[in-house]
Amino acid sequence: MTQGRASFSEQLADDIVQLIRSESLGPGDVLESSRDLAKRFAVTTPTVREALRRLEATGVVELRHGSGTYIGPGIERSVLANPHRPHITRSSVIELVQARLVIEPGIAALAASARDAAALQRLEAAAATALQPPVHGFRPALNFHVELAAASGNGLLRETVEALLHVRASEQTEIRFRYDDRQRDHAEHLEILAAVRDGDGAAAERLTRAHLTTIRESLEAADFGEVAP
Repeated sequence: MTQGRASFSEQLADDIVQLIRSESLGPGDVLESSRDLAKRFAVTTPTVREALRRLEATGVVELRHGSGTYIGPGIERSVLANPHRPHITRSSVIELVQARLVIEPGIAALAASARDAAALQRLEAAAATALQPPVHGFRPALNFHVELAAASGNGLLRETVEALLHVRASEQTEIRFRYDDRQRDHAEHLEILAAVRDGDGAAAERLTRAHLTTIRESLEAADFGEVAP
């Protein structure tokens, strides 16, 4: 593929995103067919499909064989994953945990301060399902951290945590592979939940930091094998 064609499909992908937003389409809504999009933008159908594949890689759309194209959860994110970013490394995996260590303890303290009843209910539900196995790529244990951010009452913080886990999904998968003590994970989540429920911001912050520090130290001591330094 030439650089010109790549740039053209990237521009078309941007145009499709603008169309989705202008028509107020959200996750689960159906996008018009590739043929209709080709007519709308005066391009060929293969070019539209190439642009849609780019958007699928970032979660903006979902291509369902025999059903059509649907809007994906990525349309609501300000930060999208780069499908062409370099392969993960040991350093990038640890870097993700370090970034979360900077962000999430403070979020837990805010959640304890807010003590929003509806948010606490969602956080409790997330903790209760954390030991369930992943379904279609959805990991209940990770949902706890997203709901914890939502419980802070700050929508931007929730979006930041959700986007971070999405953008670095490959690193997060590696973390779960290298550190998969689900029972301990669950127990620590319950401790954080209790501190938030009690309105103890200092304890919530301390427990969240300890939780992520344990994961980081485990990764630092792990043998990553074929994963680059």
